Amino acid sequence: MSDLSAFSLTGKRILVTGANTGIGQGIAVAIARAGGLVVGVGRSAMDDTAGKVAAAGGSFEAAKADIGDPAEAAAMLDRVWSESGPLDGLVNNAGIIRRADAVDLSEADWDEVMDVNLKTVFRLCQSFARRMLAEPGRRGKIVNIASVLSFQGGIRVASYTASKHGVLGLTRLLACEWAAKGINVNGIAPGYVETNNTEALRADPDRSAAILGRIPAARWGRPDDIGDAAVFLLARASDYMHGAVVPVDGGWLAR
Repeated sequence: MSDLSAFSLTGKRILVTGANTGIGQGIAVAIARAGGLVVGVGRSAMDDTAGKVAAAGGSFEAAKADIGDPAEAAAMLDRVWSESGPLDGLVNNAGIIRRADAVDLSEADWDEVMDVNLKTVFRLCQSFARRMLAEPGRRGKIVNIASVLSFQGGIRVASYTASKHGVLGLTRLLACEWAAKGINVNGIAPGYVETNNTEALRADPDRSAAILGRIPAARWGRPDDIGDAAVFLLARASDYMHGAVVPVDGGWLAR
């Protein structure tokens, strides 16, 4: 019989930010299918995700937090750890985007994107690592959701591109610091995925056709595509991976 235990998350407790919809929901459901226990974080109700996780045979715990407030996010992780038990993994998925020509992008839009997409990511990684390192022998996995725009410039998304370049660098930096201390830090760079963030692009026939024309797989990504990659990076199978940011993009970056 095949032994797939290296890809199992049975008994592992994983916190996922932005779990109410899109990629975060896909990751939560994939974790449940692999046997993991999901702690979903979001500002809005996550009943739909909880139902999908239950249907996949998993358990779901909701943790409300404003991810746009880095201090609140960090306090939430500490509260979850203290009140309901240790975490084995952290998936920093929550992210926002603001579209405008660079000459018109407001400081408020810049700051909001950087807080959610980068500063909160760092604060959550920091809180997770502090808890892990306080218990010698404990191992943990962090998966940061980057973007193909961690490697490219993009158009009309200055703050988003800057934040995702930052996630790439932060992932590598934290991996260098924590790899020998029992914490794996890796990332996923999704391509163009069917989510709320890409709704405007998919609704524009010209932009949608141009995007699809460049993707070798000839389709938009689905949240499950990202979820399955996240399971691998959270599981024992990836124990010797540190500082990798894996494109899951239908071949976009290879084109």
